[in-house]
Amino acid sequence: MQKLNFQPYTFRFKNSENKVAIFDEIRKKFIILTPEEWVRQHLVRFLLEEKKYPKSLINVEKVLLVNGLRKRYDVVVFNTDGSINILVECKAPEVKITQGTFDQIARYNMTMKSNFLMVSNGLNHYFCQMDYENEKYEFLPQLPDYK
Repeated sequence: MQKLNFQPYTFRFKNSENKVAIFDEIRKKFIILTPEEWVRQHLVRFLLEEKKYPKSLINVEKVLLVNGLRKRYDVVVFNTDGSINILVECKAPEVKITQGTFDQIARYNMTMKSNFLMVSNGLNHYFCQMDYENEKYEFLPQLPDYK
C-alpha cells in the first residue's frame, strides 16, 4: 500500500479469501484492505496515538440518515456527553479533495452537528472548526488534542 502523510504505525494483516485484510481496533475485526480503508486505519491511529483520543469515544463506518437517504460516515469522535466532537471523511489517496468533498461532509454534518471536521485522502489533511452561530467554518492548522 501507498505511503501516507502520517506517522508510521504498526498494523495487523491477514489473508482472507485471496485478499489482504487489516485489523480494525475500533470494530474489533479484520476488514478487507482497500485504499480508502488504508487511509481510515491510519486516521484512527492518528486520533489514538497522536491526538490521544480514547478508543471508547471513536466510532467507525456507521449509517446515518441525511435528507431521508442512508449514508455512511467514516469516523466520528464523540464527546463524553455523547455529542459529536469530530466528523471525519476519508478518501482514497488517488481521490483529490475538492469542494464536492467538503459539500459531502457539510451535508452529513447538518444531521450530526460536529464541533470539528476533518477531510483526508491520506496525503492531504484539512481541519475545520464549526461556527454554528455565524453559519460558517474556519480552517485550522491541526485538530485539538484530547483534553
